[in-house]
Amino acid sequence: MPPRIDHVVIAVTDYERSNRFYADVLGVEVEEISRGRYAYRLADGQQLNVHGPGASPVPRAADPVKPGNSDLCFRWDGTAEEAVAHLLSRGVEVELGPAARTGGSGRGTSVYFRDPDGTLLELISYR
Repeated sequence: MPPRIDHVVIAVTDYERSNRFYADVLGVEVEEISRGRYAYRLADGQQLNVHGPGASPVPRAADPVKPGNSDLCFRWDGTAEEAVAHLLSRGVEVELGPAARTGGSGRGTSVYFRDPDGTLLELISYR
């Protein structure tokens, strides 16, 4: 069996603003971790490690991730229409969707939006 993803890194310009956004919109558990970073804990042991002001991760990528240059997709358990309603209820603008897309589990319906730094986020529904 091939390995599974444990965590990925995103970068932000303002921890407080991003921590609120990801907790409110995606329901992550925010945890402060080592070397001036945060982790956003998702379901099933998945995690986003967050680099931002004052972070000094070692080791790090040759060209470290920058705020706004990530593109992440999250599986949404409800319908795409429910995802749109969820985002709008939190004041988040939907950039595109619902739109048919292919994800890790095959064909689904996606809704696209952005975090406060411009990172492209996607909720995909397989319903």
